[in-house]
Amino acid sequence: MLGKANLMDAIAGTNRGLLASEAQKQAILAAIANLEDFNPTARPLDAGDLLNGDWRLIYTTSKALLNLDRLPLCKLGQIYQCIRVSTGTIYNIAEIYGLPYLEGLVSVVAKFEPVSERRVQVKFERSILGLKRLINYSSPAGFIQQIEAAKKFTAIDTPLNSEQQQGWLDITYIDNDLRIGRGNEGSVFVLSKT
Repeated sequence: MLGKANLMDAIAGTNRGLLASEAQKQAILAAIANLEDFNPTARPLDAGDLLNGDWRLIYTTSKALLNLDRLPLCKLGQIYQCIRVSTGTIYNIAEIYGLPYLEGLVSVVAKFEPVSERRVQVKFERSILGLKRLINYSSPAGFIQQIEAAKKFTAIDTPLNSEQQQGWLDITYIDNDLRIGRGNEGSVFVLSKT
C-alpha cells in the first residue's frame, strides 16, 4: 500500500521521533492522517486477532516517552506495547541503556476496556522501574510471564491508583503489522507488530 510506504519513508531516520525536525513531524502527521483515511479495519476493537500481541514503537509525539532519552547518562532503547486481549491487559515496556551493567527498564501495566468501536479506556495499575540485571529481563515476553505470575521485582515496583492514573486511546489504523493510535494527551503512536 502506497500510503503505508509513504509513512514508513517519512518515519525513517527519526529514531521514533527523537530526531524529527518540525518539517519531518508535519510530513509524518500528514502521512498518518492519509493512512488513517484508508484503515482496512473499520472496527479495530472487534479485531482481537490483529490487536493481540507485541508491538514495537516506531514513532511517537509523546513527550513522556521521548523525554526518557533525556535522563542523564541514559539513552532510550526499544519501546514495546504488549497487548493481551484475553485479559484486557496492556504492558508498556521502555528499555533504557546507559553505563555498562546499569541498563534498565521502565514499565507500566494497565487494564483496558473498549468504550466504542475504536476507543479504549486505559487504567494504569502498576509501575516497575529497575535495572534489567536485577529484574532478570531478557525480553518482553519473559518479563510479562513474570508479571503474570505475580512476581514482586527487585526494583521500584509500585501499585498505581487506577482511578487517578487513566486515559484513553483511539486505534485509528490497524492491519497485520502496523497500528496507529491517538491518545488523550494529543500524542500519536505508530507501532509495528513484532
